[in-house]
Amino acid sequence: LKMPVKQQIGIVTSNKMDKTIVVKVENRYPHPIYSKTLVKTNKYLAHDESEQSNIGDQVLLHECRPLSKRKRWKLVEVLSKSSLIS
Repeated sequence: LKMPVKQQIGIVTSNKMDKTIVVKVENRYPHPIYSKTLVKTNKYLAHDESEQSNIGDQVLLHECRPLSKRKRWKLVEVLSKSSLIS
């Protein structure tokens, strides 16, 4: 039996490293008492083998084995290109 693969969808905030991108993932949830929508943001380092993503792109990540001290995600595909950088 294989465990299901964890997936995240986020926005690329940096691509200045070699074969590595920084992805911002937002998690929206209601406050348990006041029911205001709260936004929690996590930053993940992801492996981008072909260096195909740019800042502002929406990307899909899959969890993988540790590739370095902080890198545990791989870029699967670019869902939408950013209009900021052409």
